[in-house]
Amino acid sequence: MDSPRWLPLESNPEVMTKFVSCLGMKSTWQFGDVYGLDPELLSMVPRPVCAVLLLFPVTEKYEAFKQEEEEKLKDQRQEVSPDVYFIKQTIGNACGTIGLIHAVANNQGHLEFEPDSPLKKFIEQTSKMTPEDRATFLEKDESIRVTHESSAQEGQTEAPSLDEKVNLHFIAFVNVGGHLYELDGRKPFPIVHGKTSEDTFLEDAVEVCKIFMARDPQEVRFTIIALSKDSY
Repeated sequence: MDSPRWLPLESNPEVMTKFVSCLGMKSTWQFGDVYGLDPELLSMVPRPVCAVLLLFPVTEKYEAFKQEEEEKLKDQRQEVSPDVYFIKQTIGNACGTIGLIHAVANNQGHLEFEPDSPLKKFIEQTSKMTPEDRATFLEKDESIRVTHESSAQEGQTEAPSLDEKVNLHFIAFVNVGGHLYELDGRKPFPIVHGKTSEDTFLEDAVEVCKIFMARDPQEVRFTIIALSKDSY
């Protein structure tokens, strides 16, 4: 049986904020662009930041690195906190939604939800499941799928067709228990990138984003989005 495919989400903070708000997350935290990586531009990002999303091109170089990293980490077991919420991606083009679920599910202490929030309900219902079972559960979740579809149509650029090969991918960075985690539904497990804190989280996540960029110096298709406490 073919795995389901969704339309890709645009890397547009307004679309993302509306998406999670349609799923019952209160707008006390909002997604916003990170316009550059130097300290001056990072200082413009409203704080605190509880999650960072990176959109990047999946190139041959990246795929080779991913394979290598996987082999290496299978041998050297990482210490991953049981509090990390991780979901596999089994739906084509759903990496934007997977990234948003990773950002939200690992920050429930910060974020607020409406009483009947479908997103909160999904996270609670899947909290004890394996990453694979969460993925299967998402395939059957109509409210998230419908919201994803309408959000995918909303961006400023025309949404590609379902079958079009999209070679851009979203991942999330979060701070769980003072450690920086990279959460990518295409990888078999979370990747630990060392220690972090609420104060240094954005800078620490950006340092990892810089490594992604350095791996493909000819590429310009990188976008970084931060989930920040609403400052307005």
